[in-house]
Parts: sequence; C-alpha cells; structure tokens
Amino acid sequence: MVNKVTYEDWNDISHKFSIQNETKGARDVLEWSYNVYGNEEIVYSSSFGAEAIVLIDLISQIKPNANIVFLDTDLHFPETYDVIKKMEERFPDLQIERIKPEITLDEQREEYGSALWQREPNKCCEIRKVIPLRKTLSTKKAWISGLRREQSPTRANTEFLNKDEKFGNIKICPLIHWTWDEVWAYIKEKDLPYNQLHDQQYPSIGCFPCTNPVLTDGDTRAGRWSGSNKTECGLHL
Repeated sequence: MVNKVTYEDWNDISHKFSIQNETKGARDVLEWSYNVYGNEEIVYSSSFGAEAIVLIDLISQIKPNANIVFLDTDLHFPETYDVIKKMEERFPDLQIERIKPEITLDEQREEYGSALWQREPNKCCEIRKVIPLRKTLSTKKAWISGLRREQSPTRANTEFLNKDEKFGNIKICPLIHWTWDEVWAYIKEKDLPYNQLHDQQYPSIGCFPCTNPVLTDGDTRAGRWSGSNKTECGLHL
C-alpha cells in the first residue's frame, strides 16, 4: 500500500485538479505525481499509442529522465517498434525500458499449445502483460496510464487518481478528460511521431493477433479482440 497518501487523500486530491486549462489538468496531475512520488517510485507503463505520445511529451517537460516501461510481448506490430525507436530518438534522456515476459513464445507454445491468444486470450495476456507489469510495479508506489473516459464504457468512471487493487498501488490517469480529437490536435501541433497504423483505422493498437482496424465510429477499442466479449487485457480490471 502506498504510504505517502491514503486512499481518502487520493479521492480528495483527484477532484481538486482544474480541468479548465490547456491540458485539461494533465500537466498538473503529472507535476503533482512526480513531486509526491519522485522518479524512483513512479513509472509510466506506455503502449506507445496516440495517448502515449501525448503523455510522453508532457512527462518529458516535467521529468526529462522519467522511467517508462513498454510491455514487449514479442507480438507487437512492426509499426509499434518503429514508433518506439522514433520516440527514443526524440527524447533521448527518457529511460525507456522494454519489459519481456518470463517465458518466450516458443516456451509458451510448448506449455500451453499454439496460438494461446486465440483459445485463451486472458491467459495469454496474463503471461505476457499482467505478470511482467506486476513484477515491475512491485517496487513502485504509483504508475501512470493513458486511459481516457471516452475510450469505452469500462473506462467512463476513471479518475485522475485511482486505487489499483490489482497491483496494490495508485494508478494515475492524466488524460481522462481528453477527447480523441484533442489527442490528435496535440500530436499534430507538436509534430510528434506516432504509430502509422493510426492512419489505417487502428485507433487502439495492441498485439497483432488480437488487433483489427475499426471501420465504424464509436468505441475506439472495438478492434481489440473483436468477435469476443473480451475488452481489456487485464491491466485495468
């Protein structure tokens, strides 16, 4: 449990950030977070999607050497690895670490059978995302996420500061009030690199076997695990 502030403090503080400014409270939330937790007690777990590009730029203005982790499942699109490289070049002082699962894809196939993501997607996500992030967060008091309320019904009640029962710490979500259009306006204004799959109707980008383009307006996560009732990888449940 975080020992610097209580859950009641988080609840109170979360409603004090003003959203009537240029970043809708995002910069204020990040400044507060790094002031309270310092660089060693907080980490940003980044997907390197559109929201991530905005957050990385904002974080770099506050903590140029901030710690950022990417859950490298070994199943990401080439375009995702390309944008990571571009962001590393754009922000060379940031400490970007790629976190690998404890078992390789070959070992996973030997133990669980081929294409686990098709038969048991929750198990695949647990092995390749949840367990690696839990290990990473075991030494952290807080972590930053790019969740937005607009993304899906399951994220509609997300606050700036959230008690994270899964990982036993605080989950900080600076972009909860941002719209999809505002995310892209920021990227364009700052001329930031972004995943080129976004130009091919991929609003939300995860592992390639479980991500499809979205051909209709609405839920930006509709392309994730399409055809199933799964909507989250398990990090935010």
